[in-house]
Amino acid sequence: MQKLEGKVAIITGGSTGIGLATAQLFASEGAYVYITGRRQKELDAAVKLIGKNVAGVQGNIANLADLDRLYATVKQQHDKIDILFANAGEGRYRPFEAITEADVDTTFNINVKGTFFTVQKGLPLLQDGGSIILTASIGASKGQGGGTINGASKAAVRSFARTWAVELSGRKIRVNVVSPGPINTPMLNSMGETEEQTKQILAGIATTVPMRRLGDPDEVAKAVLFLVSDDSSFVTGIELFVDGGVAQI
Repeated sequence: MQKLEGKVAIITGGSTGIGLATAQLFASEGAYVYITGRRQKELDAAVKLIGKNVAGVQGNIANLADLDRLYATVKQQHDKIDILFANAGEGRYRPFEAITEADVDTTFNINVKGTFFTVQKGLPLLQDGGSIILTASIGASKGQGGGTINGASKAAVRSFARTWAVELSGRKIRVNVVSPGPINTPMLNSMGETEEQTKQILAGIATTVPMRRLGDPDEVAKAVLFLVSDDSSFVTGIELFVDGGVAQI
């Protein structure tokens, strides 16, 4: 029997990287998956790649009207949610002295406000006994140069999980966090101005990882699957690091 047979899952930021890998895994385990993304072209490509038991709803989690449209679609088509993976986020790195008001607003609107309302607006459809997963980052626990606003916003996400795990326990809803380290995603691969520069940056990052390599989106997806399945039925409020040991050693 598939681990998520008959489940309905929402994955924000599901058109690329960790979100896409998780959507593929969920669908293969029997779930019907709704994915969101800001760019329609990438969203359409992701839906085509996943192939079955999937729908794409374009939107930005920082826009509450987009979230309302997402949940209206889910209500009309399935009238329930079993799994909510609030994965969409903004990774913006700037030297402390170079951070602008726009940088702060953009990062906190997506990572904090967007994550908050993704979950709050999904609660009426979320089934008792359901599972919520939030994507944070090792930046919430480990000081990183240029990571002032990203780390602070992800620390807020980690805090959400602790509080919500308590507040939603009466409905037997489990809330957990996955915190990736350096994962080989399109976001990470956009760090350099040229392909060669990107390769050099990624090679340098890999040397900081105790396992001496970057992680794969599939490795994070498998951790998320564990957290939403019955395999973790007595697990709530935790932060599961998938980071090759970066924040652990």
